[in-house]
Amino acid sequence: MPPGTTVYAVGDVHGQMALLEQLIDRIRNDASRQPGQRQVIVFVGDYIDRGPESAAVIDYLIRGLSSRFEAHCLMGNHEHALLRFLCDPTALPHWLMNGAAATLQSYGVEPVDEAAGEEAFTSCRDALLAAMPASHRAFFDSLPLTVEIGDYLFVHAGIRPGIPVAEQSTHDLLWIREGFLDCKKDLGPIVVHGHTPHPEPVVMPNRIGIDTGAWAYGCLTALRLEGTARTFMQVRMDEIA
Repeated sequence: MPPGTTVYAVGDVHGQMALLEQLIDRIRNDASRQPGQRQVIVFVGDYIDRGPESAAVIDYLIRGLSSRFEAHCLMGNHEHALLRFLCDPTALPHWLMNGAAATLQSYGVEPVDEAAGEEAFTSCRDALLAAMPASHRAFFDSLPLTVEIGDYLFVHAGIRPGIPVAEQSTHDLLWIREGFLDCKKDLGPIVVHGHTPHPEPVVMPNRIGIDTGAWAYGCLTALRLEGTARTFMQVRMDEIA
């Protein structure tokens, strides 16, 4: 990291509001001990779906972060699926396969069956648009795919080896596993990513995976980067239940 900069990269939240609040409190406490630093929070996407408080998580990211932080909220494949549905209601079955019911319910919208048909999908889309605050839609529309700070590239899923970052496809940045996770080569920047859950962070020479399964394993992780130092901060559901 550049001198005077501390970065906290937060893994996939998936509607787990209690874990998010607790982790951000710990980050705030840590940051308060270095008031002169440039303090950056990067969220690597997947704020919604699977967990029950997706709408609350979005509201928190819009309103709840301290102004002391420079915040970067990246696009995840789940946010991308939501935006596809808003533009094309026939994309609902694919989104439902990836946990959309929890997000719809968090906005007070009753999910429909995957086989319900285009008319029902359109009605569901219209209900979500009516229920979703304008600030939430603007948030989803504004999400970038990557941010690079120091020697690190932050992205939701990963990158396709051998292709410059500027030429990566949106699909790879949001969905890639095969070809990235098993790559042992130097990728240029060290890639910090979520998307593929593991019970603990995955630290490799060329990448760091920080999706520790907030919805699956009950653990939300932040990677703290300062200078050449790397440490992890975690909150587990059994600590706050």
